[in-house]
Amino acid sequence: MNIQIFGIKKSFDSKKAERFFKERGIKYQFVDMKEKGLSKGEFNSVCQAVGGYEKLIDQECKDKDLLALITYLAEEDKAEKILENQKVIKTPIVRNGKQATVGYQPDIWKNWK
Repeated sequence: MNIQIFGIKKSFDSKKAERFFKERGIKYQFVDMKEKGLSKGEFNSVCQAVGGYEKLIDQECKDKDLLALITYLAEEDKAEKILENQKVIKTPIVRNGKQATVGYQPDIWKNWK
């Protein structure tokens, strides 16, 4: 397994995801989205794995103006705007090769081999 956790250091769900893999002795790489974020290739890969960029959007994010802007943008511009403003992405994003999850999903992680 090649696990990557994209999260925020102070996020409780990101901490729980780290703890999940740590308790099972599974090595992972943590990427702080406040410092680095997703590259365009990683973003596209995650979108493909989870079923579209709509599933990445955190409806509870603090920047309601940005969320509204993304909601009403033309379809072809939405993905680019989300990539530019990654604070609207729900965390943690956990990747295992081509597989990915958004949010705290321990039931899915247990089935990864």
